[in-house]
Amino acid sequence: MKTFKNIMSWVLPIVVGLLIAMVIRHFVFTMVRVDGPSMEPNLENSERVAVVKPAKVKHLSVIVFYAHNVDPDAHSKTVKYVKRVVGMPGDTVSSRDGKLYINGKALNEKFISQFERTQGTGNWDLGGLTDKYGWTVKTTRVPKNSYFVLGDHRSVSNDSRYWGFVPANKVLGVVKVPFWDTNATKRHNVNSISY
Repeated sequence: MKTFKNIMSWVLPIVVGLLIAMVIRHFVFTMVRVDGPSMEPNLENSERVAVVKPAKVKHLSVIVFYAHNVDPDAHSKTVKYVKRVVGMPGDTVSSRDGKLYINGKALNEKFISQFERTQGTGNWDLGGLTDKYGWTVKTTRVPKNSYFVLGDHRSVSNDSRYWGFVPANKVLGVVKVPFWDTNATKRHNVNSISY
């Protein structure tokens, strides 16, 4: 009996700790790895970032979402994309001459360079994109419970310009660069500019 108590005295805390860790990972936050250059310069390929699951999605939030059934080329149910939210439900989104417009107002994009803003961006609006790419949702505004997302490095990003809107129920959470990352500008551009 004493041996059983001794074993349980160290097994029980381990089991409780694992259960707490699983609950936190499932409901509060998890870590993900950025795959590809589409969020440069603010997030690098293979960088690990925290995803806060209960955080509210806002304009310019960087989110992680499941891409299966969003991007037709994402065949695995576990594929996740990291992108920046530029259009919230009800917004109009357009691009003209290297500037991004949300509801007709130019977006301040100090978080990326002019090269990243203008290369590969082109002139478009939501109505034109829906026609060009044959989206099933024909609209000039971001639909209810959906987001329009772009990568920060527009010329290499596979994003909403090509396959449409991200349903809110596909969002895993909001990305936060961990406090131990020494690049304060990157932390600011990912963690602090949403509105």
